[in-house]
Amino acid sequence: MQFQAKSFDAASHSSPLLVIGVFSDASLTPAGQLIDQAGEGQLSKLLDRENFTGERGTSLMLHHSVGQTAERLLLLGLGKTDKGDIKPDVFIAALSALHSAVKTSPYKSLSLDLTGVSVTGHDPSWLSSKVAQVLTTELWHFEQFKSKKGKKRPLNKITVNADGTVAAVKTALAQGQAVGDGMNYARELGNLPGNICTPSYLANQARAMAREHTHLTVSVLDEKQMQAEGMGSLLSVSAGSDEPAKLIVMEYYGAAKTTAPNVLVGKGITFDTGGISLKPGAGMDEMKFDMCGAASVFGTMRTLLALQPNINVVAIVAAAENMPSGRATKPGDIVTSMSGQTIEILNTDAEGRLVLCDALTYAKRFKPNSVIDIATLTGACVIALGNHAHGLFSNDQQFADQLLAAGTAAGDRAWQMPLWDEYQKQLDSNFADIANIGGREGGSITAACFLSRFTKDLRWAHLDIAGTAWNSGSAKGATGRPVPLLVQYLLHSH
Repeated sequence: MQFQAKSFDAASHSSPLLVIGVFSDASLTPAGQLIDQAGEGQLSKLLDRENFTGERGTSLMLHHSVGQTAERLLLLGLGKTDKGDIKPDVFIAALSALHSAVKTSPYKSLSLDLTGVSVTGHDPSWLSSKVAQVLTTELWHFEQFKSKKGKKRPLNKITVNADGTVAAVKTALAQGQAVGDGMNYARELGNLPGNICTPSYLANQARAMAREHTHLTVSVLDEKQMQAEGMGSLLSVSAGSDEPAKLIVMEYYGAAKTTAPNVLVGKGITFDTGGISLKPGAGMDEMKFDMCGAASVFGTMRTLLALQPNINVVAIVAAAENMPSGRATKPGDIVTSMSGQTIEILNTDAEGRLVLCDALTYAKRFKPNSVIDIATLTGACVIALGNHAHGLFSNDQQFADQLLAAGTAAGDRAWQMPLWDEYQKQLDSNFADIANIGGREGGSITAACFLSRFTKDLRWAHLDIAGTAWNSGSAKGATGRPVPLLVQYLLHSH
């Protein structure tokens, strides 16, 4: 998709389709006012006749001129204004309505004029960035395994009215598109079936990115190398699988190498049967999404490579497949982590924390400014927060506040959960330094407490994305979250 910034007059602009907004009191945006004046009030009369009130998420397609030169005019409902502003979710709903209106259309290009529209808490560049991000993700679809492909969508160019600020809008559109592309890459990896997206496949994806971008270097540790590093916890997860585990390290250097990097650590369980602690069969197909933390790390790196910011970022993906076999780790087994701490594995389905703890220990060698791990870690987080907010845990309140603010700014929100010492005792073991589960109560919290045992000397945060990484039901598929939050933090953390 090509996004173009251009200043134009809504009434005289030529386009197969011009898109403008209408507020819920039927008041017109500046673009609508220009068209209404040129058409001697035809647009106002039509709104009244059609009873189009501009409610949130609504749209109305006009196939004739009411004052505009464009062949067709699409009206998007912008809802109620609050002191002249609309809410961010209403703006996103309008963009979704735009996608619904054009997804089967024959137009190769369209123009969008939302000048004069302001969103609460955001500057104009945010609007342009969101236009590109949302439409990039809305217009993407996953059908590479369909024997009969859907009709190719002809829409390939969207022109946004820059209203005299072409350079700023162009920059915002590029950033939004890069975030959208990163989300789509994360969605693609997440949607791939487990027989294709293996740890080796993810390693090859990283190597392919490095071949295309000189700013990126990649190294991959195999199981023999991980054994030499003492990663007994991570290797206990892959013990029952024929697919070898991989520790994938991607290093992006856009600043001086003396600048401490921010480190992302992604859980990459490419399929999770639960191991010997086998999951119920119903819905187990969705356990291909258990690598969505890793997918979001890949998507974030792709966005950074497109934008090439002056920052340093190291991404570590702990990739493994959790399978039952005669070699699989058993409940009650005790393993030694890279940190030297011993772990009693009471439930082999609590495997994400077992791969993450060794990856977090490995991250220390980069002397990071911050470390964020991203994982579809616990069903308990889904119960606590549903599918709207990521669960956020951190050992540094200032860091947590930065991530919460980044999520709000990106429209990819997180909610902070407690990480109190009182919960740590639930992880006590009679036979090892720590147990890998802490009982039913506060399951997402005790999972974070487990990880905190390996991050005491790090500025660390944990994002539990079990409820936000994918959708179930008829809309089943990976969401690409939390790529927007991560990119927002990384671009504004230096």
